[in-house]
Amino acid sequence: MRSFDDLFEDESPTAKPLQHFKPTMSWRGFSQYEVAHTYANPEHLSKMRLRSELANIGQLSRNIKWKISGRIDYDAIHDISNFYPLAVRQDQRFEFLLRENYLDISKGDWDFRIGRQHIIWGEMVGLFFADVVSAKDMREFVLQDFDILRIPQWAVRTEYSKNDFHADLIWIPFASLDKIGKPGAEFYPFALPVPGTATFLNEDRSGRNPANSNYGIRLSQLKHGWDVSAFYYHSLDASPTFYLVNSVSNELVFQPRHDQIDQIGATFAKDLGSIVLKGELIYTDGRKFNVLQPTQKDGLVKQNTLDYVLGLDFSLPADTRLNMQFFQRIFFSHDPGIFLDQFESGASVLLNGKLGHNLEAQTLFIHSLNRSDWMFRPRLSWVFARNWRLALGADVFGGRPIGLFGRFDSKDRIYTEVRYSF
Repeated sequence: MRSFDDLFEDESPTAKPLQHFKPTMSWRGFSQYEVAHTYANPEHLSKMRLRSELANIGQLSRNIKWKISGRIDYDAIHDISNFYPLAVRQDQRFEFLLRENYLDISKGDWDFRIGRQHIIWGEMVGLFFADVVSAKDMREFVLQDFDILRIPQWAVRTEYSKNDFHADLIWIPFASLDKIGKPGAEFYPFALPVPGTATFLNEDRSGRNPANSNYGIRLSQLKHGWDVSAFYYHSLDASPTFYLVNSVSNELVFQPRHDQIDQIGATFAKDLGSIVLKGELIYTDGRKFNVLQPTQKDGLVKQNTLDYVLGLDFSLPADTRLNMQFFQRIFFSHDPGIFLDQFESGASVLLNGKLGHNLEAQTLFIHSLNRSDWMFRPRLSWVFARNWRLALGADVFGGRPIGLFGRFDSKDRIYTEVRYSF
């Protein structure tokens, strides 16, 4: 009789004889304390968060692995201060989050991952483009590290790899959606210049069911040094659309909802020695955008879009990295009522380098080329002991209220983080 482990062994004539396998298991994690002070008017402490994550990683056999992980967040600012509305304090004071919890099974050229997992299809800097599968915790905009900002998806993932070809097929029966917080939070995403006052109903997440499941396929090929991929993804949009559900006098009532969208995209990367060229292209069908026309149903218009980004990574002397990107969104059948131009362009510059054996400096600047709308993020990190890191930084915004960054013009802050990893 064959053993459980034998079921997943390579049965080809060239396969090596079976050897005894000893199961393994290890613990990993981190604990991080974060403090932020918003110095724009009104000045206030905006974060005093303790964040701890623990993961158990193991291997049952040569072909079966697992990961179990969770995180606890506690932000004391919502206990010692009444600056934020009650709904915001209840939403962000304490959380227990399931992180990646999955089972990996391998068989020859095939890999299967079942459970809660990160699925990352894009690799650009500072913002998200082709990374369409990941849901995100947007309660601090894009200011958190991407490994913390991304929310895992409950998915069945099948991967096939052969030589330089790779195929990735995913099914997500219960989609994870972006966390946007509550109205009155520091980075609540609604930014339309509405007349009078705006109120918000609770977010509608009822579409999270197998009838609206997400699915997609991504094909990749390495050819002559070019790493090229193409993908199709059908999903319940992780980002909410703000539906106008009532308009009485000077009060507008909105509700965040999630619509189904389809996305087709491609990515490429090419190593040119000391320079790496990258690019991503995404066409989105089905997404709606807000307008303030009383005759427009739901206060929305459908606008299919094409997003693309081109980037260059430079490896410079003294362990210095320079990244430059140009990105653009094109609106098809552009409706001027959406407050955005038909061609919305932007650029970013990231400079990262070591100032010594254990000191690292980084600065990221992203700017809209259509208007004075920008984000500036300097950061200094110091590894002051084994497994310990201290960081100091700032998040500074500027621009008009309808801009991607200008809407947070009054949220400029400085922050510090201390982190222990094991």
